[in-house]
Amino acid sequence: MSLDWIYYAISWILLRWHALWDSIGISEDRVLGTNWSWILAIVFLVVTLRVILFPVFVKQIKSQRAMQALQPKVKELQEKHKGDRETLQKEMMELYRTEKANPLMGCLPMFLQIPVFLGLFHVLRRLSPNNDLKTLYGWTEEQFRSAAEAALFTAPLPGQFGHSDSDLAQLGASNGVTVKIIAGVLVLIMMATTYLTSRQMILKTGWAEDPQQKMIQRLMLYGIPASLLISGALFPIGVVIYWVVNNLFSLAQQQWVLRKFPPPPMANAKTGSSARPASGAAGKSGAKNPVQPATRGLFGRKQAEPEPQSPVVDTKALAPKPGAKPVNPKKGARPASKPKG
Repeated sequence: MSLDWIYYAISWILLRWHALWDSIGISEDRVLGTNWSWILAIVFLVVTLRVILFPVFVKQIKSQRAMQALQPKVKELQEKHKGDRETLQKEMMELYRTEKANPLMGCLPMFLQIPVFLGLFHVLRRLSPNNDLKTLYGWTEEQFRSAAEAALFTAPLPGQFGHSDSDLAQLGASNGVTVKIIAGVLVLIMMATTYLTSRQMILKTGWAEDPQQKMIQRLMLYGIPASLLISGALFPIGVVIYWVVNNLFSLAQQQWVLRKFPPPPMANAKTGSSARPASGAAGKSGAKNPVQPATRGLFGRKQAEPEPQSPVVDTKALAPKPGAKPVNPKKGARPASKPKG
């Protein structure tokens, strides 16, 4: 299947934003060694795609909430079919089908962005002065030349960390070491923001009880950022900029959605913890010293019930009255008072 339609779509969005910044007076000349019109075009390519994918992102959040609500039932199935993995998987699939929950929906936005990433990767890689197909995917020769010479702090946007000095020289880089430093720093930022994006969501929603879901969470949290350490050397600098901006956009978007629509309390509650009694319950009952039930303290340890307190003795009431006959302490019993009348 040809991916030309993706290359045309990515090129069209990128060129429209570049034309907009150029029309409002952002010069293509380098300022601080940077062609800001092309950098802003990449940034707003991210904004455009994230606005288009926002409904999918909302569905992702709803699916994650549905999966959280099913965690108690999932745990029951795990206890019921412990040791029988095949039956457990069948029962869980039936549960997801009945409750209309999709475990893979949480990864859907990432999957939808893969074609965009591949399209931008292909478009930027072809920006070489030696490429004769300059007008491919709707580009003009002037646009092709301008993008091929664009740079971030003197590092060419089509340049890669893994490029040789000769390859970087063909792209117009004056110092290959500077390009590698800039590319290396961007790759590290890409790894860090990818990790933080996954970590933010897991901290807010908690680790899944389903082994399959938990494996996906671990892959997204640790596996993908670690893989970028190697694959990032093959990405053009413009693609790394796209990835970093996309991660920063995701962090802000997730923070806003999670704050506006917080996860249900059960998502962060630990199994076996009991709710604390309301502070106003004792006051409503009218009892001065209600008996407190056993509660679980920090780390889930059961706290002992409070020991019964001895009654308070009024020493003034027991003191002998003035003029009264003293009582012999050696006698074992107190003399009974005579009945009146």
